[in-house]
Amino acid sequence: MLEGVFLNISNIEWIEKLNCLTDLHVHLDGSLSLESVRHLCGMQNIETGDDAELSAKLSVSSDCKNLNEYLEKFEFPLQLLQTREAVKYSVCQLVKEQEEQGVIYSEIRFAPQLHMQKGLTQEEVVQAAIKGLDNSDYHKLILCCMRGLDNEELNKETIRIAHRYLGRGVVALDLAGAEKIYPTKQFVGIFKEALAYNIPFTIHAGEADGEESIKTAIYMGAERIGHGIRAAWSEDMIKELADKKIPLELCPTSNLNTKVVDNIADYPIMKLINNGVKVTINTDNMMVSGTSIKNELKLLVQTFPINGIILKNLLINSAEAAFAKDSIKEQLKRKIYEELDGVTYE
Repeated sequence: MLEGVFLNISNIEWIEKLNCLTDLHVHLDGSLSLESVRHLCGMQNIETGDDAELSAKLSVSSDCKNLNEYLEKFEFPLQLLQTREAVKYSVCQLVKEQEEQGVIYSEIRFAPQLHMQKGLTQEEVVQAAIKGLDNSDYHKLILCCMRGLDNEELNKETIRIAHRYLGRGVVALDLAGAEKIYPTKQFVGIFKEALAYNIPFTIHAGEADGEESIKTAIYMGAERIGHGIRAAWSEDMIKELADKKIPLELCPTSNLNTKVVDNIADYPIMKLINNGVKVTINTDNMMVSGTSIKNELKLLVQTFPINGIILKNLLINSAEAAFAKDSIKEQLKRKIYEELDGVTYE
């Protein structure tokens, strides 16, 4: 319990004390810490250089131009995640680091088809990732299908594996990749299989592409929208999201990196919140964007008129939007209420 603490624009230190946080949108390959990367390189006899050189391979600079440039930062970490041992270790380490940062529930996403360069099958990759979870009830996996031209069979296999391991570490599917180059509408047919298997899914939409991408994701049956920030430029889209209570997985720093907006002050989160859209706050890629959940919350509280009620609602939204059992969601919400009980807000 945080007693007698005041939340205002100039006093955000108490956010560091929170231990009731959720991250629903976090990519494994984009969130490997320097410690993890050094360990993975050591496992595979790869020289790393100093921290500055390593960080330059893993993180975007302030002048990142767009999503496509942002995605280039995944090439090196993916090279390190091509063995069972590497995948298991990276998941286990990420969970450990999240818990140290106050994240008590997360849904870690990755694309099994991107981890087959050294002969692993998609199923072997997923099995290794599940072992990295160590039977946790509070950290789960989302398997990503990928946008592309010639990977339909790979995507179908991802869906079948998600069905096989649903409830055994895997909780959902996703569609990730270069949204503008490979529009969401190209993948409607693939996700009919997910619906047939009753696999819940989220879709990356409204990050690099606009309203039509989000509309398509909703038509496909997405229960959440990954990013979805461009919905804010359409009154009709805002109303549809609010009416259907479809949560957005917002990732503010990542959206700044990919130039959805040029300045955090222009980030349209308050427009979404004030119009009843269910907003959640997430990291996307902790290493690529150099962030954490607490950094995301502090950035927003410093920039916008987010009072205690709004902040609590953001945390509750994440708990309620999780692809988790109702009993787990209730536990997460109780933890939020317990930690924020007694906090007074200006």
